Parts: sequence; C-alpha cells; structure tokens
Amino acid sequence: MKWSFNNDRPIYAQLIEQIQQGLLNGKYPPGSSMPSVRVLALEAEVNPNTMQRALAELETQGLLRSQRTAGRFVTEDETMIQKLKEDLAKSHIRDFFDGMRALGIERDEALALLRDSLAGDTGGEEGNIKTKEVRS
Repeated sequence: MKWSFNNDRPIYAQLIEQIQQGLLNGKYPPGSSMPSVRVLALEAEVNPNTMQRALAELETQGLLRSQRTAGRFVTEDETMIQKLKEDLAKSHIRDFFDGMRALGIERDEALALLRDSLAGDTGGEEGNIKTKEVRS
C-alpha cells in the first residue's frame, strides 16, 4: 500500500482512513490477519505509537479485533464493511456537492453535470451552466 499524508490533518486520522480503504479494496480481506504495528509503522514511515493509536481506533469502530497472542484481525462482519463503504461514499458525495455549491452550482445542475459526464456527453454543455451570484 502506498501511504501518503497531508499536513492539514492528524496523521493517525489519515492512517485510519487509508487502512479503511485497504479494508474496502481487498488489501485486508475480512477475517485476515493484519500486519503488526511495527511492520505497518515501517511501511507508512510513522511512529509506532501513531500507528497503534490508529489501529486502536479501528478496533473501537469494530473493524479490527485483537486476539491476545495472535495479533489483530479484520472483522468478518460483511454488514459492517458494507456500512463503512456506504458511509464513506456518502461523505464523498457530500464533499462533491459542497464543492459544487462553492462554485455557485446548485444540486440539480450538479446532478445534470454528473449525468452528462457519465454518459460521456460533455461537449458543448459547459456554456449552459447557470451560476448563482456569489457575494463577498
């Protein structure tokens, strides 16, 4: 997994998100054993305490479970993984619409742009976008 971090948010929060992505994209399948804290910290080039904090939060969320002598394992609860996927998708959708509003594009216009984009019909439509006046 390629780890990347921004300076605008805590590293442990970004670790949580990237491990969640790994759960969703199959890097860490349901029921599989997670690499150790040290291995993950070395891969991500972060302090092991930071990685431990992220993994502990994922345990609190129920996405990982610990077995005393065997390490951490990914949940086998497919419903929980599906809920995570839906929650993250909804978050991305909210971010998209927030970004569109910041451009002065309302919901219906943004949906039309999405439909056009998915249909591959973006030619000539750019000039028809109605924007709301933004006051400073």
